[in-house]
Amino acid sequence: MFKRKIYDELLAWKSASKGSTALLVEGARRVGKSTVVEEFAKAEYETYLLIDFTKVTADFKQTFLDTRSDMDSFFLYLSAEFGADLRRRKSLVIFDEVQAFPQAREFIKHLVADGRYDYVETGSFVSIKENVKDILIPSEEESRKMGPMDFEEFLWALGEDALAAMIRRSFGSCQNLPETLHRKADRLWREYMLVGGMPQAVAAYADGRDLMAADRAKRLILGLYRNDIEKHGGLAAKRIKAIFDAIPGQLAKHEKKVVYAQIQEDSRARDFATAFAWLKEAATVNLCTRVTDPSVGLALSEDESCVKCYMADTGLLASMAFESGGSIMPEVYRQVLTGSVEVNEGMLMENAVAQQLRANGHPLHFYSKASTDKAERMEIDFLTVRPYADAAMKPRVSPIEVKSGKRYSPVSLNKFKAKFGKRVGTEYVLHTKPLKVEGGRVFLPLYMSICF
Repeated sequence: MFKRKIYDELLAWKSASKGSTALLVEGARRVGKSTVVEEFAKAEYETYLLIDFTKVTADFKQTFLDTRSDMDSFFLYLSAEFGADLRRRKSLVIFDEVQAFPQAREFIKHLVADGRYDYVETGSFVSIKENVKDILIPSEEESRKMGPMDFEEFLWALGEDALAAMIRRSFGSCQNLPETLHRKADRLWREYMLVGGMPQAVAAYADGRDLMAADRAKRLILGLYRNDIEKHGGLAAKRIKAIFDAIPGQLAKHEKKVVYAQIQEDSRARDFATAFAWLKEAATVNLCTRVTDPSVGLALSEDESCVKCYMADTGLLASMAFESGGSIMPEVYRQVLTGSVEVNEGMLMENAVAQQLRANGHPLHFYSKASTDKAERMEIDFLTVRPYADAAMKPRVSPIEVKSGKRYSPVSLNKFKAKFGKRVGTEYVLHTKPLKVEGGRVFLPLYMSICF
């Protein structure tokens, strides 16, 4: 199993909860929820019992319901059915894919009160929300969200733990990596943009560094996601699919904001509200919302009608963007790895940065100002709130610009600083070059986006 950051969150839950709550691990399909939870059970408990509710029979579900009133009979039945040796306060019971049997999730309240064992549930966003209409969500349930692997986890998967640690040390000290390590980190970042963080794709790539094997794994996942849209999208399925398929084209533009009329003629933001909400809940996209008046309370001036829609996993975006497949794909991937100007890698870089920010818990926001006055016109790719040394470590807005080319001018950052003055903290430029500091502006290699 690959090392995942959520494992530490599972450990923290076990230590703090001591059986007083159950834990629900939520996320998009194929991000590795079941794998990490089962590995946690094997390593941290004497025994465990895993019930995959997508595989159990109707008879099992009925017996599950029939025996709930007698806890002794209930656990005896589970132990006999699965051949499990359950030990009081030393065993974990896993309800895998609990969205397939909502009554089991509702029963968590009584299981936690019984106190014999610990409980972890896993669930896919795509259907977990629609399957709770007729049940009472237990207050004894905590939840954690799990996404695709970030770049640091990708490095761990490839055995580059020491390089990941060096990147963090370099960021913390504001000193460059040695040139050889910088080139290596940059190359691995480009590999990550193509492979992404879906564990199946990473596993296919790690075994022989085969990009085409990773691509095949990603296309299977994309097919699964499209099937989910048709199956669970309801009346909005057509618009959900239209948005999903339009993501590469929208991100390929200079201004990456969603233009609704390009997705469906004569449409507006409100026409797609349900579709965007579905995709967000399914965790297949990361929505970045425009802020009209940047301050430390970024959410206070959100304009939800103006969004950028990134794929939750950059590797999936790469496979969507380069649909040609076949014999052409190795050459396309080679061009991305070498930074060829023939390929629009800017959208992959920006998407990958968005993925790192979300993995670190940052809501995604951007700022843009349209104006006939060139001096007023600007766009900032991302906004975060960070402590600012020049303001006694009080929080300030930190603008982030992503630059894929070797030659650029941070004009928008200059305008943003001039317009918002003391609201602005450290300014960041993420680019393909080494680290440097110029006054209050820090230029970082793109792979350091894991450190925000």
